[in-house]
Amino acid sequence: MNKQIDLEIPADSEVIIGILNNSDSVLKRLYLAYFPMVLQLILNNNGNEDDAKDVYQEAIIVLYNKVKRGDFELSSKLKTYIYSICRRLWLKRLKQLNRYGGDIKDFQEYLPVEDEIEKHQDRDMQLNKMEDALKLLGEPCKTIMEDFYMHSKSMQEICERFGYTNADNAKTQKYKCLQRLKKLFFQQ
Repeated sequence: MNKQIDLEIPADSEVIIGILNNSDSVLKRLYLAYFPMVLQLILNNNGNEDDAKDVYQEAIIVLYNKVKRGDFELSSKLKTYIYSICRRLWLKRLKQLNRYGGDIKDFQEYLPVEDEIEKHQDRDMQLNKMEDALKLLGEPCKTIMEDFYMHSKSMQEICERFGYTNADNAKTQKYKCLQRLKKLFFQQ
């Protein structure tokens, strides 16, 4: 298997299906995908790399067991779900080790997971609405928006691609397209 494929972050649905089908490759990719996030969480909160490995292993086991039970329903991004599990496991472990004698609520300033889950869900919903609006936008507007905002192409490049007489005309067209996109987005 190609090493680049091994390093790709698996889609949330791919992970769930992979766990249900006992796919070792999906689990390996899952381990690689989100460990840096967990490592940063643990290092920033009185832990070390071994602690991070232990917490991440436990979180993956929790996920694995919930999916295998058959009643698992993902209500956020998998990354957010795993982060939340790791955060809770780490705070629990800190309390057990007496490294942290305060109230778990004191960590809210640094680890606002519940707020983050809601923000991620709202952002996902907004991104899905934007994707739907882009699909309705039509050409050449869709491509102009993608080229400028997603591919960071200059107005001169867009001008040349679409045959506008100058960059100002391309900019005017982009503005009109943006207005149409906003209208489609807010009509949903």
